[in-house]
Amino acid sequence: MVSSIYKWSLFPLLAVVLTSARPPAAHPFHVSVVEIEHNAATKSLEISCKIFTDDFEKNLTKNYKVKVDLINPPNKAAMDSLVKKYILGHLSIRANGKPVTFSYIGYENESEAAYGYFEVENISSVSKLEITNTIMFDEFIDQMNIMHVKVGGNRKSTKLEYPDKEAVFNY
Repeated sequence: MVSSIYKWSLFPLLAVVLTSARPPAAHPFHVSVVEIEHNAATKSLEISCKIFTDDFEKNLTKNYKVKVDLINPPNKAAMDSLVKKYILGHLSIRANGKPVTFSYIGYENESEAAYGYFEVENISSVSKLEITNTIMFDEFIDQMNIMHVKVGGNRKSTKLEYPDKEAVFNY
């Protein structure tokens, strides 16, 4: 009899604990990955920017005050415009001491990430890349931006944690 009463007295406590628990976050960290590769054959820098889709959509919606759907866009051209505008506003590169101009290639989704693709033409060689990267810093103070740069088969990597936004790669 005592054990039965004991079990029933725990039920309200268990119900409170279970109903007050917060749902798990989609992902417990905030990170983007920028990859830059010098293509000697085409004399270009090939750039990809990987960002969690849910965070990116939320950020684009907040910044541009429009409904954003990168997975099933009702208007792909409008989403392309937002992705391009955001990334170009938060990523800049100086190659060999000179600012470069990005050409937007497009974006795609893979699993839980959105990838933005860019190219910089007329870069015959690279001795130094200076990168300013503030992607998603306007959304998360725990944002980490990882960067991988490959020149002549030599890959170098670094990470920037908010508020650090600049990195230099020497080759």
